Amino acid sequence: ECAKFLSGKGYVAINGAGPGIMRAVSEGAKEANGTAVGVTFYPKDITNFEGRDPENPVDIEIRTKNYLERTMKLLELGDCYVLFRGGTGTISEFGMAWGLARLYFGHHKPLILYGEFWNDVVRAFQRNMRIRPEELKVFKIADSPEQAYRAIQVFESVILEQDSPHKEERPFQLWKKVRF
Repeated sequence: ECAKFLSGKGYVAINGAGPGIMRAVSEGAKEANGTAVGVTFYPKDITNFEGRDPENPVDIEIRTKNYLERTMKLLELGDCYVLFRGGTGTISEFGMAWGLARLYFGHHKPLILYGEFWNDVVRAFQRNMRIRPEELKVFKIADSPEQAYRAIQVFESVILEQDSPHKEERPFQLWKKVRF
């Protein structure tokens, strides 16, 4: 539902073109007559990777050479990140997006954690890791498509108004909706 809602607002759904949540994201985008982009890689020697789901209805597939390149391409193409419940890949992508948001705070891409369960995840990080208070300001937790959209809008308006020392150090091109 969230991907359908955001695609209806003009956002392109970009995911790893795999099964489960990734497939649901593409299907939601298609229901809203939106575009779904899949960023994939085809490992020959990795047995614990679900790979490309042939039933995931992406419009465009971008093939990468390995997992790291795939993750970096997902981060590069996204104008914002909405993270759903997933596995170790989601944890890895969250870590990279959170790290970039913290490093480039004030000029980072919106980071939305979708679902109430993220509150428990964040509390576990706070209890067990060295998390600075400002690191908790770079993301928002949403539990409905409307909340996710409002959070993206808030981030975009606040971040674009910031006079960040990192303005010229953009890790990726920001604020341009991807159109294919």
